[in-house]
Amino acid sequence: MDFNIFMNDVVNAAREDIREAGYEELTTPEAVDEALSRKGTTLVMVNSVCGCAGGIARPAAANAVHYDKRPDHLVTVFAGQDKEATERARTYFEGYSPSSPSFAFLKDGKIVTMLERHDIEGHNAIDVIGNLQQIFEQHCEEV
Repeated sequence: MDFNIFMNDVVNAAREDIREAGYEELTTPEAVDEALSRKGTTLVMVNSVCGCAGGIARPAAANAVHYDKRPDHLVTVFAGQDKEATERARTYFEGYSPSSPSFAFLKDGKIVTMLERHDIEGHNAIDVIGNLQQIFEQHCEEV
């Protein structure tokens, strides 16, 4: 099998997973600026093709939002794929090193907290869901 065809399939499946979960895909720096400057709370899922993204982060992203309190906006950038969009998103994550997969939680365009790769890799999806929902509990309004 051709490696590039295989990787395109993997990337497309990863993109589809997060879109189906209700996340808006941001593929350009301009889309990032528009989305992250919105008023309210925003969860940014920094997607990737690694195993911990597919086995932990994307399932956690999809399931954490089934909660009484949740962010106003759900968005995603794809590290290693939409490089300029990811780079722009990371400029909003002041104080945090680049990390993928990861989750950034912003309020009115300002970083509040992040779950970095080390908070995901080696954990299970249920733990990550719990950590995300703790953030929602502290910073989001009931829906």
